[in-house]
Amino acid sequence: MRKQTQPAALLVAALMLGSANTFAQQPGPLADQLQPGDMVRVALSREVEMSGDYTVDEAGMVALPLIGLRETSNKTPAALKQELVSAYVDQLRNQTIQITFLRRVRVLGEVRTPGLYHADPTMTLADVVALAGGATNLGKRDEMRIIRDGEEFEVDLHSEVFQQVRSGDQILVPEKGWLERNRTLLVTASISVTAIVVGAMTR
Repeated sequence: MRKQTQPAALLVAALMLGSANTFAQQPGPLADQLQPGDMVRVALSREVEMSGDYTVDEAGMVALPLIGLRETSNKTPAALKQELVSAYVDQLRNQTIQITFLRRVRVLGEVRTPGLYHADPTMTLADVVALAGGATNLGKRDEMRIIRDGEEFEVDLHSEVFQQVRSGDQILVPEKGWLERNRTLLVTASISVTAIVVGAMTR
């Protein structure tokens, strides 16, 4: 006689699968560190000529005005920010120092200007899509996809899990299907056919 799977075992398996998916989506301690191609935005209130966006190179180094080369690898954003602000405080007095990290992401598919963009931490998924000019009329805003660390996830503009983008994210706005794209045409054709049939029957 074949042994039946117990409901409790199914529940445990479902919980484990859900936990695995959640873990895959959540960044680890260093998963959110800066990557090559990201930028460090420096804003100095009294040294405007030194303010600007500085790119992290392929070795994980960034060259910043006044404080020189700095390593970004194996550091959390919070720790790196504290290090840079402290370094600038040692060089400058009575000055407001703002450090912002910009994540390089790629926006593809049915957007007006696909390509590479840099998003700051305050930007939501909708803000990043807006950087690319927003979705076109053919884009499916409610079935977008994010490719992250080799895995693909389906999200929408109001997704809570993926509101904050990470370095290397690829955001894809897919094209609507043929039926959805031609819904108005089909409705119009259906009305026309109905009118012809009704007209023929009343003659």
